[in-house]
Amino acid sequence: MENNDNKKKVGIHELYAKGPEEADRLLWGRESDPETRRGFLRKGALLAIGAALGAPMVHARHFPAGMIPAGLANSDQPFQIPGKHPDLIVLNDRPLNVETPAHLLDDKLTPGDKFFIRNNGIPPEMDEIDANTWTLTIEGESVSQKKTYSIQDLKSKFKHHTYELVLECGGNGRKEFSPPAKGNQWEVGAVGCAAWTGVRLKDVLQDVGIKSNAVYIGYEGMDRHVSGNPDKKPISRGVPMDKAMMDESLIAWSMNGQPIPHQNGYPLRLVLGGWPASCSGKWLTKILVRDRVHDGAKMAAPAYRVPCKPVAPGEKVKDEDMCIIEAMPVKSLITYPKTGATLKKGQKLPIRGHAWAGDLEVSKMEVSTDFGATWQAATLEKPSNRSAWQHFSASVQLPEQGYYEVWARATDSEGRAQPMILPGWNPKGYLNNACHRIAVKVV
Repeated sequence: MENNDNKKKVGIHELYAKGPEEADRLLWGRESDPETRRGFLRKGALLAIGAALGAPMVHARHFPAGMIPAGLANSDQPFQIPGKHPDLIVLNDRPLNVETPAHLLDDKLTPGDKFFIRNNGIPPEMDEIDANTWTLTIEGESVSQKKTYSIQDLKSKFKHHTYELVLECGGNGRKEFSPPAKGNQWEVGAVGCAAWTGVRLKDVLQDVGIKSNAVYIGYEGMDRHVSGNPDKKPISRGVPMDKAMMDESLIAWSMNGQPIPHQNGYPLRLVLGGWPASCSGKWLTKILVRDRVHDGAKMAAPAYRVPCKPVAPGEKVKDEDMCIIEAMPVKSLITYPKTGATLKKGQKLPIRGHAWAGDLEVSKMEVSTDFGATWQAATLEKPSNRSAWQHFSASVQLPEQGYYEVWARATDSEGRAQPMILPGWNPKGYLNNACHRIAVKVV
């Protein structure tokens, strides 16, 4: 068994030693020859996959791109999503939903290989995507004219902008709710902040011409419904015009100076930082300018809605009593050290992390080592722009041997602080912004 385990590790890691793009090509197929044109597993990868599974993968040539074999999805095998860090946590593989452990979010900007994945449908396969012929159409009841742009049109016609923007799943932290809420059981890692480059949404909308009755924008992408029904959209959400017209609302083609990763929306996506990431449509093909609140897939209750008024845990809520989530609440995350850290008595413990507050700014950051009885101010950096996260740091003294927890609490520019315990329960487990905490032992 020991020798077999070693072979499994070598087989997978040899692929990824070639780099994520080459591994992507070897595993899933990225060329246009008949055998790989649908992105199926290439024969060259079958030995490595079979070794990781412990048996040959029968019918491997029919396995859809972008999925993870069920035998690996919830195992400790060193198998990873092409182009993603091997330590990301897979919650679901159809559609693919993957979170990032807190300690992997320690970078000032989240690298593409560490950025979480929240898919509602099945992405287009890479061989279906040609950035040179990709188009974006703007239409709807409230446009003066229907207009279509290629990516090159967007790049040549409009000024380029780069903003650091936080994208966070509305259900981040859902796992902590009691009674349990349905959906992917995210812990804290369905969030990331990258430098996104593209054109401002408002510049494109102004070029098209927007009527005075415009209320909302909606989007459509190239992803497919998990049922396979071509008439059903997996998701088509949107935002009010005020958010769409903010300077930082982007139609983006680049993330941290590189093409957007496939699972995060390559080659074109919306990035509407500070609001639920479901508003930031991926594989973007269409923007609809509406004379009403957008009514696309997953706009209706209970999706991405919370009770308009507080309810008791477990209480059923009528659809008409649910309100659409808009800006995300103030929140913070300790990214160093990793929970479970051990240090010697007398050592000071350095702490660092990030804080964010939807469309607002974080005004104060604090940490506690006595379960919130007292708080110590942390050093807090200013944001690069609206809807960027802010970096914080602190040094704490843990005087006695034993078990400690370090808690982090952010306060936004309107004076709202993170709760120390879970905020109000809601049926879908959205908007958990309770203080993040890590475990530390002094020996």
